[in-house]
Amino acid sequence: MSKTDNPYRDLPERAFWRRAVADKHYVDMDGLWDPIELSLTDRIATAGSCFAQHIGNNLAARGANFVDFEPAPSYFRDDAEARRFGFKVYSCRYGNIYTSRQLLQLFQEAFGERTPKEIVWAKGDRFYDALRPGTDPVGQASAQDVLDLRALHLAAVRKMFEETDLFVFTMGLTEGWESVEDNTMFPVAPGTICGTFDADKYRFHNLTYPEIREDMEAFRTALHKVNPNVRILLTVSPVPLTATATGGHVLPATIYSKSVLRAVAGDLANAHEDIAYFPSYEIIQSHPSMGMFFNPDKRTVNAYGVNYVMTHFFRDMETFSGVTAQDEEEVELICEEKQLDPINHPG
Repeated sequence: MSKTDNPYRDLPERAFWRRAVADKHYVDMDGLWDPIELSLTDRIATAGSCFAQHIGNNLAARGANFVDFEPAPSYFRDDAEARRFGFKVYSCRYGNIYTSRQLLQLFQEAFGERTPKEIVWAKGDRFYDALRPGTDPVGQASAQDVLDLRALHLAAVRKMFEETDLFVFTMGLTEGWESVEDNTMFPVAPGTICGTFDADKYRFHNLTYPEIREDMEAFRTALHKVNPNVRILLTVSPVPLTATATGGHVLPATIYSKSVLRAVAGDLANAHEDIAYFPSYEIIQSHPSMGMFFNPDKRTVNAYGVNYVMTHFFRDMETFSGVTAQDEEEVELICEEKQLDPINHPG
């Protein structure tokens, strides 16, 4: 190339805003990502924030090998009841994993590298798993019952990390509440679902870019030690925060969280060949969509938006080119974060 050549001259159409976005109807946009190679036999596991539940549902509906490593017991009447108790939501019954710190600590606990100082929370005369309180709406009769069930859960998590071929993780939040004693990060603040809030025992922590990047790098390294060939697919949830504990307005707090998570995800994908990024966040949240993918609450994503995201996910995958897309069934997402707003949880 000579010094007078324009370096943009030979770039593809998708590199230019006018041709790739402005001159196209939103539903006609393509080339939004470089699809990963995925076979019908690849074992896929999912985890993350509430929006990740849509990804698992769609993977299964479109013929991918979405694996449930902690299946529901047979005594549930139907799938809806099983989901109410945390089954059939993700590849294991861990509930929503909103932060990178939760993910890393779960892995470490599953492989015996750390033991949280506080695992059981109480509410009345019932006991709950503090690290997945939203998975059990009625609680257990004793703290030991919670610990026994957690041991079974961790065995399933261990198997998942050891055997999955593709781990899909949806990054959701930077904000969280952690134990002052040992820095264990919980999915929700104590006292919202169960437990009791004590400012001397728990503190708010808004994770920064360096912290999240360090968490994810540590998770990747540890994961490859037990599963050398596993790949990771990252997404960022387009769902705004229910509430912020920063002391500021929830809108800029949301932009901060999503911007940091998007930056970390992109940099991880650029740094490692085994990590890819899928732009579900951009598809839903960017201004060319004109907010049409959100429900009237301006927060939750409607079914049309979910299916549009998954259309882009599968569009250029040769393995699934002959698969007829199925609209996702309307299912109620299991989201502990909703309990942060007293309107949703007046008790």
